[in-house]
Amino acid sequence: MRDVMSGYVERGEVPGVVTLVSRAGDVHVEALGTMAMDSQVPLQRDTIFRITSMTKPITAAAAMILVEEGKLRLDDAVDRWLPELAHRRVLARLDGPLEETVPAKRAITVHDLLTFRMGFGQLFAPSGEYPIVQAANELAIGMGAPAPASTPEPDEWIRRLGTLPLMCQPGDAWLYNTGSDVLAVLIARVANRPFDVFLRERIFEPLGMKDTGFSVPAEKIHRLPVQYWTNFELGVVEAYDQPADGQWSRPPAFAGGGAGLVSTVDDYFAFATMMLHGGEHAGVRILSETSVKEMSTDSLTTEQKRAAEQIPDYFAHQGWGYGMAVVTEGDKLKRSVGAFGWDGGFGTSWYADPAKKLTGILMTQRAWTSPTPPKVCRDFWHSVYEKS
Repeated sequence: MRDVMSGYVERGEVPGVVTLVSRAGDVHVEALGTMAMDSQVPLQRDTIFRITSMTKPITAAAAMILVEEGKLRLDDAVDRWLPELAHRRVLARLDGPLEETVPAKRAITVHDLLTFRMGFGQLFAPSGEYPIVQAANELAIGMGAPAPASTPEPDEWIRRLGTLPLMCQPGDAWLYNTGSDVLAVLIARVANRPFDVFLRERIFEPLGMKDTGFSVPAEKIHRLPVQYWTNFELGVVEAYDQPADGQWSRPPAFAGGGAGLVSTVDDYFAFATMMLHGGEHAGVRILSETSVKEMSTDSLTTEQKRAAEQIPDYFAHQGWGYGMAVVTEGDKLKRSVGAFGWDGGFGTSWYADPAKKLTGILMTQRAWTSPTPPKVCRDFWHSVYEKS
């Protein structure tokens, strides 16, 4: 793995990479490369990465804590806590004008949010193709790359979302991302404390995740690398976010449940180990085994997957549990059926494989260029499974 990963650094495809592989208690961590393309400062094991969508499984776990406490039920309509989402209207057709709507057949439930079937989410297409995407972008409610500096505070965010019709009927199709951000607002209102505080008190502090949060404090900012993405208009790789004075250098107005967190490989490993071990890690129980089993079971029907198929073969080998993917049949990466986890579009990936007692985590600071994992990610997972 070291040879494969170092090749990506030497060719300049990623500035740096941190990898973690754990099997049955044997843990190996490697840090390679530098903090920026034009830097000689080496990446370290404790480098803090913008983990973007690897936030989603943590948000789902937070929701399940409230379910276990009886403060939420999976079949609860969210209207009670989120009146902004009551009495929904639904687009008559996805590419149609916002004024052409029909009534929602039912309310959005907690289960809909966890499984991304609320009827609203990211569409992997140019905004010009869909008036609903253009309207969502104008309202800054999170239809593109994470932008915590420009996202409104939670009450305003949910108010804006409530002014838009749903893209489809609740329960009909899997639509990415928005469900996790709605969950963040829901959790804060049900728990009667800010979402970031709830995560810190109920997950991060109990698991010792001392470097995980929605921003990086000044005394740690030197551990945050430059984040890169591809500018398709210019055809170049450029900096998306700088450490000092960047979007993660100060607390955001909205601690979003979809893509807001930063973390280290060891912090995320603590969460991953808790999930792999049925909700417990280092003598601390965060969730019951039953909750972890629910989270890591495919919740989508064939019809719901087919309705969501914007990306060819996206669900060919996987389904969706609560806030994360679940492997449903053998794939080219050789992951076992029942393996679960998720990726971050800024260059991170995590899966846990209960059948092999295996966990893998990849951290880089270069964003994906499409919903399909980049070669560095695929080669990481091939390396993980090559001799497992």
